[in-house]
Amino acid sequence: MKLKSYLKLFKISNIDFSKEIGISSVSLSRYISGERLPEKKILNKIFKLTDGLVDANDFFLSSSPSQDLSEIHKEEIKKMVLNIREGKLKDLAKAITLVESSLKLHNAQADFLLSKLKQHKNSLRVGITGVPGVGKSTFIETFGMSLIDLGFKVAVLAIDPSSKRTGGSILGDKTRMMKLSVNKNAFIRPSPSQGNLGGVAKKTSESIRCLEEAGFNIIFIETMGVGQAETTVYDMVDIFLVLLLPSGGDELQGIKKGIIEMADVIIINKADGNLKNTAEITMLEYKNAQNMISNIREDISPEVFLCSSTESIGITKIWKFIKKFEKIRRDSGSFYKTRIQQQTKAIWRNIILQSQDYIENNLKYKDSVKKIIKDVEKNNFDVNNASKIIFDSILKRNT
Repeated sequence: MKLKSYLKLFKISNIDFSKEIGISSVSLSRYISGERLPEKKILNKIFKLTDGLVDANDFFLSSSPSQDLSEIHKEEIKKMVLNIREGKLKDLAKAITLVESSLKLHNAQADFLLSKLKQHKNSLRVGITGVPGVGKSTFIETFGMSLIDLGFKVAVLAIDPSSKRTGGSILGDKTRMMKLSVNKNAFIRPSPSQGNLGGVAKKTSESIRCLEEAGFNIIFIETMGVGQAETTVYDMVDIFLVLLLPSGGDELQGIKKGIIEMADVIIINKADGNLKNTAEITMLEYKNAQNMISNIREDISPEVFLCSSTESIGITKIWKFIKKFEKIRRDSGSFYKTRIQQQTKAIWRNIILQSQDYIENNLKYKDSVKKIIKDVEKNNFDVNNASKIIFDSILKRNT
């Protein structure tokens, strides 16, 4: 990071820092402005004093346009943020496109955009998952429309499987939520998973922040229901809903036990018509099963509900419990404590993603790495040693 940004972040004055590294504050100002480059001895002191956050690369006299935005770009982003706060959905869609993009310029624009967003504590982030065909989209539409009738603004981020060829969304959630998609107090955004584990779009948490800035106070995160994305989504939401199909007999349906353990609300959907009795049996099975599952929350136990999304049965009871859940956790402080923990996890998640990006777009193309890989292919080198040498080269560049 730039030295100027480091000093601002840690609230260190130029005078105090210049004393620490044994130079005048005038010299330090010249280093920061780019008028002069520090000599090697000073660079080493800066590197050690900043715990490696500022190194020689941060003192180049010129910067890549993808790293430092022009004033025109910054003004455009500032205007975009103001428009988002005014509820202009076109600008909101543009902002989410920026945070989802993998282009370097868009990444820089997205970083600047996110730095201008506020922290919103009054929203409710709701994760929803379930086996394919359980009726997640129908449930979200019915539930969402009822919340809009109560005066809420509802947003849906639907994590879609991606086309391996194009990286785009395969499913079209707007076509499955027709009423919600045309309502002025709703916003639906299918997000391609881009091949990430379990179909989780890598920038979902940043998209949530954009939605909150636009005034959406109920945000649904719908996952594919394949059993791998749910843990990541759980770490982004305030309450986690699992939808299940009515299924009789001794066998509980094919959804991983770990997902049931994460559930704050278990909803037996499609509890109508010929399936009503089966749904009631399934509800009892899951209520009994809860006695064998440890409670993941310290202040409130999960509940099981019957629901018919097509007939709007059970929606009011579910919302009543969600409000109770939210109030108990806000009053106890665990609501905010969990959000802080989620932010910490997001830091490490972003670091891993940036590391993957560096490996994919830089490290793989280095001549030395190519040579090592060719030696492995020719059986001149074993995989473990090759991995260690390449990894050590990364560490040496950053120590």
